[in-house]
Amino acid sequence: MPNKKKPQVTGAPERRRELLGLAAEVFAEQGYNATTVREIADAAGMLAGSLYYHFDSKESMLDEILSSFLDELWAGYDTVLAAALGPRETIEALVTESFREIDRHRAAVAIYQRESRHLAALPRFQYLTVSQRRFEETWLGTLERGVAEGVFRAGLDTRLTYRFVRDTVWVAASWYRPGGRLGPEEIARQYLTMVLDGIAERAPVSQ
Repeated sequence: MPNKKKPQVTGAPERRRELLGLAAEVFAEQGYNATTVREIADAAGMLAGSLYYHFDSKESMLDEILSSFLDELWAGYDTVLAAALGPRETIEALVTESFREIDRHRAAVAIYQRESRHLAALPRFQYLTVSQRRFEETWLGTLERGVAEGVFRAGLDTRLTYRFVRDTVWVAASWYRPGGRLGPEEIARQYLTMVLDGIAERAPVSQ
């Protein structure tokens, strides 16, 4: 996920990764449409024409940034799901993995949030819709299982909860900076304490 043909690789792999990282930062800050190849080249300290030795277009750079992020995200999610944890433990692990991905790919997450809606209409980026559908099924299914098993509150609006968790987790890309005071695991722990106490089934109060 996404299952798609990768663009042709040319140039040194280390240099490609460096250029993609720089491009991701520029796209995240300025927006994809507003960013020119020359601005990416300037950030990399090279001539605009030299970028074409590594990538055939600006769109190819964006494609590789997003597909690499989603490949890694789903590898982590699939590991969590394969562990067959309980509903609460699955939510905890998914949230923690999400914050780890923000730590590793903050700029890609910001681009995804900003650009995915209109990019998904393009044939090259149809994998974004597939990923979003699977994302929703994964989280909703876990929440619904938690309600059915009595782990989460009866009557919990699972779709509303899913949207709240999705938006409040991924918006962290707008303020999180790697190397800050709190690492991704500690941010996830504090976030989960706030959220899960609100949706967990409460033990009956003894009289």
